[in-house]
Amino acid sequence: MSDTVTYTLHMPSLEELTEVLQNGLKKNFADVHVSVVDCPDLTQQPFTFPVKGLCGNPRIADVGGVKNLVPVAKIDIIYDINTIAKKIELPGAYMLGAGAVSYRTIGINAELIHSVKAKTEQQPAVNGSYMARVNPVDGEYMLEKYNEKYSDCDFGLMSNLYACNGESGKVIEVKANKRTGEDNFVSCMKKALEQHYGEQTVGIGGTFVIQQGKAKLHVMPPEFPPCSFDSDEAVDRWLKFYEMNAPLICQSVFVSRDPGLDLRLEHTHCFSHHGDGGHYHDDTTPNTVQYLGYFHPAELLFRIDRPRTSV
Repeated sequence: MSDTVTYTLHMPSLEELTEVLQNGLKKNFADVHVSVVDCPDLTQQPFTFPVKGLCGNPRIADVGGVKNLVPVAKIDIIYDINTIAKKIELPGAYMLGAGAVSYRTIGINAELIHSVKAKTEQQPAVNGSYMARVNPVDGEYMLEKYNEKYSDCDFGLMSNLYACNGESGKVIEVKANKRTGEDNFVSCMKKALEQHYGEQTVGIGGTFVIQQGKAKLHVMPPEFPPCSFDSDEAVDRWLKFYEMNAPLICQSVFVSRDPGLDLRLEHTHCFSHHGDGGHYHDDTTPNTVQYLGYFHPAELLFRIDRPRTSV
C-alpha cells in the first residue's frame, strides 16, 4: 500500500443526526422512526457478527477503488484486513462493509460482504464474511461463508469499511417502511447528510436489515472483461442483476461528500441466511418494504492506496 491519508470527519451528536436522518427519510418513505438506542447484541440473529456492537473508536477506511478496474482489472492488487487495521491505527478492529474478493485466493471475481474481527497479538482473526459469486456453469448466483473455504482475511481491488472496537453502546436506530420516493434507503440518508452539513464531511457506517420485500442486487461475473468499459451502460451489461428476497442483512458505509480524496460515497453489500446476497441497488417492492438499521458516525476517515489511474 503506497499511501494513507487521514482525514478528520465532522462528527455530530447522535441526537442531532437522528433529526437530520428523520427529516431526510420522511421525503422518501411513508413511515419513518429514527432514534438513539442501545445497540442490540449483533452476535445474535439475524446478524451473527463476531462482535456485539458498533462502538469504540469509530472510523472509515476507503481502500483502493473502482479505478483499479480500468483500463483492465489489476487482479494482483491484494489487501489484508489485519494490515488495514494497523493502517487505521486500530489493531484488532471489527470491520464491516463492501468490497471485492482476492483473485489470488478465490481464482474468480466475486462480491465480498465484510464482517471481520482483525487479529491481535493475543487473538487470531475471526472472519464472519460472506461472498457472492456467479456460477460460471449456469449463471446463477451463489452465497457462501468465506471461512468455510478460506482461512485468510484478504480482499482485492477495493473496499469501503466501517471499523470500530466492536463494543456495545449507543447507536442510531432507523426504521423506514413503504418507499414513496426514487432514492434507495442508503442514498436517501447520504443525501440528507449532504444537504444539511454542506461542506462538512460526515461519514456513517453500520448494518441494516431489509425485513420484508424484495431487492435488486448485482453480482459481478466470475471473469473480468478483456477490455475497458466505455460507458455506464457497458458496465451494466457486464454485471449480473437479480431480484432477491428478504430478509437481507446489509453492510453499509456512506459519506456525505468527497473532500478531494476520490472517495466512493456509498457502498452496500448484503448477505442472508437463505442463500441470497450481493451488491445492493434498491428495493423492488416499495409498497411493502421494511428497513431496520443500526448506524454510527465515524470520527476519522483513512484513504488508503488511492488509485493513480485516470478514467
